[in-house]
Amino acid sequence: MKRLSRMGEDRKGFLVTVSTPTRAELVARAEGLVPLLRENAAEVESRRRLTDDVVDALDGAGLLGLRRPARYGGHEADTRTVTDVVTQLTRGDGSTGWTAAVWSISAWMMARFPDKVRDEVFSSPDTRVCGIIGPTAVATPADGGVVVNGRWSFNTGVQQSHWNTNAAVRPLPDGGYEPVMLAIPVDDLEIVDDWDTAGLRGSGSVSTTAENLFVPQERVLSIVPVIQGQPSYEGEDTAPAYAVPFMPTACATISGVALGLALAARDLFFERLPGRKITYTSYDDQAQAPVTHLTVAKAEAAIEEADFHTRRAAEIADLGGPQGWTIEDRSKVRLHMGAACRRAREAVTLLADASGASSVYSSVPIQRVERDMRTLSLHAIMHPETNFELHGRTMCGLAPNTDYV
Repeated sequence: MKRLSRMGEDRKGFLVTVSTPTRAELVARAEGLVPLLRENAAEVESRRRLTDDVVDALDGAGLLGLRRPARYGGHEADTRTVTDVVTQLTRGDGSTGWTAAVWSISAWMMARFPDKVRDEVFSSPDTRVCGIIGPTAVATPADGGVVVNGRWSFNTGVQQSHWNTNAAVRPLPDGGYEPVMLAIPVDDLEIVDDWDTAGLRGSGSVSTTAENLFVPQERVLSIVPVIQGQPSYEGEDTAPAYAVPFMPTACATISGVALGLALAARDLFFERLPGRKITYTSYDDQAQAPVTHLTVAKAEAAIEEADFHTRRAAEIADLGGPQGWTIEDRSKVRLHMGAACRRAREAVTLLADASGASSVYSSVPIQRVERDMRTLSLHAIMHPETNFELHGRTMCGLAPNTDYV
């Protein structure tokens, strides 16, 4: 991602010069936050949401504007840049990396709405948008919009967000349903504080509910064109960052969380390695033991493979499908995401297992990384076997068994 200087409009319509940071600059900013994120990680986990210091640091580094449209002061960053930033943030703390990924993906989704909605949502430079893609609510047509009833679980970062992109189904006259995305102010939702989990505890992925909530028509977006990478309405923003189907860019982004956790495990293992003994053996220095050499080499191979699959997913998302985004192109991104998740988990497990009994203390960070990694790999979208099956179906000429591809 090269630095771009171009003429754009500010929110008042005046022409201004817009300078976009390069990928290297944004990734360096994220890497620079790693010590702060590690310092805050225990408190983030205890609070079950990010600390104010962490949110302020992300905002101050410009990392919450990765997918904000440029006309509203954002970077309109490509998928590779977002993925690399998320990877570095996750090296510091898994919950922070996951939350930042969700905020980025959700800002991308909000950028697909009409100007009237975007002007309202992005009117403040520090607006944070979270989102849910599972349509677990019903949006019943009403005069001028829809009336929404439902509940959304795993709503990451909602307590520290201003707007929510919520998926729902809208009944059709023929008795069927159409999946839609809704732009809803967080203040209009009820927060259910039910996020008490083994891993990614600091992501604040609580549930939210809506009861007879009216949403005006301009805040209702048909989701099928967004998933397929097609225009949703006349006059939609055609910037390259938003010309990608939803799932490829989202899946590549969260692959960075898996890779970041593997890198964090490697960092933490080698920080504790010097001078550690292997109890009940003659090894006074774990670094001298052949079993350690085998373990770290296997972990490194898995990390290298996770890195490859993460970068390949982002590359496909940015370059586009050679046949115009076929099902096979889109499912291949999910294949690479599943592979990245599997290899990252292998690396984390190897290094956690080699960290000794003392690593079970809550004061030793690698146990948190291991719990975060397990939780991540159980996510319905990231589960390796689900993704392998999906791409295998397309290879065999069968239709996908999901709309989320």
